[in-house]
Amino acid sequence: MAPKTARARRLGIALRAHREAAGLTLEAAADEINSTRSTLSRYENAQTLVTPATVRALLTLYRARAEEVEAAVTLAKDARKPGWWVSYSYLLDRRTIDFIALEAEASAIANFEPSVVPGLLQTADYIRAVMRGGPHTLSDEQVEQRVQVRLDRQQRLAGDEPPIFDAIIDEGALLRPVGDEGVMAAQLHHLLKMIELPNITVQVIPLVAGYHRGTRGSLHMLEFPDPEDPIIASVETVAGQMILDRPGDLRTCTKIMEHLRSVALSPAESREQLVRTLEGRNR
Repeated sequence: MAPKTARARRLGIALRAHREAAGLTLEAAADEINSTRSTLSRYENAQTLVTPATVRALLTLYRARAEEVEAAVTLAKDARKPGWWVSYSYLLDRRTIDFIALEAEASAIANFEPSVVPGLLQTADYIRAVMRGGPHTLSDEQVEQRVQVRLDRQQRLAGDEPPIFDAIIDEGALLRPVGDEGVMAAQLHHLLKMIELPNITVQVIPLVAGYHRGTRGSLHMLEFPDPEDPIIASVETVAGQMILDRPGDLRTCTKIMEHLRSVALSPAESREQLVRTLEGRNR
């Protein structure tokens, strides 16, 4: 089963919209192309990649305009191109692969973390310490493979056309030891270096803010360059990343993220807090 990339999701939305505009049910459309209702449903929900030929057959059936057919066929071809994460499919669970595939296409990423430094801003040694302290017992080789996955994810931040990345970190994550003192000091130095990039903003929620709406867990929100692609939210559970795309869930997540920004220090104040935290560790 292919990961739900933004392109695959966009194609599924287009197929559903054209079918409904044509006044056809899933059953009726499936009968016309000698398929099944469940297969078409999987296409529309981006659970199964659809071939360009099938896209052409469906949109011809739906009497879509020629330019709409060609755009959808091109999208189907693009959606089938493997991403860099495919080589790690054996290593990661399906939910994590789905999230990485979406993150790789996002034009804006917002991430709140209550317990650790955001993954996209972690150093290799910090990642190793996190992996060794996780819920699963991993061999050294498995740890190193996961370190490489996370480092590969980070490359976009400093690459061509990088996404905007807004990170909100609870102060507790900066104070909690992960690895030894050298690891933590290097991690704080790395954060100070990364916030110099024009596309990266870090805000710290101070402990004096007390209990807040993000205390229960991490939250990601992804936006995409195509305005027709819906915003995606993701929360981390014991079972891995859980992707949320229902309107009600997205409204709730948006409100939570707005609240977190409001109780966090400004970017300038957050930089000062990072410096103070680093100086405190050096004493």
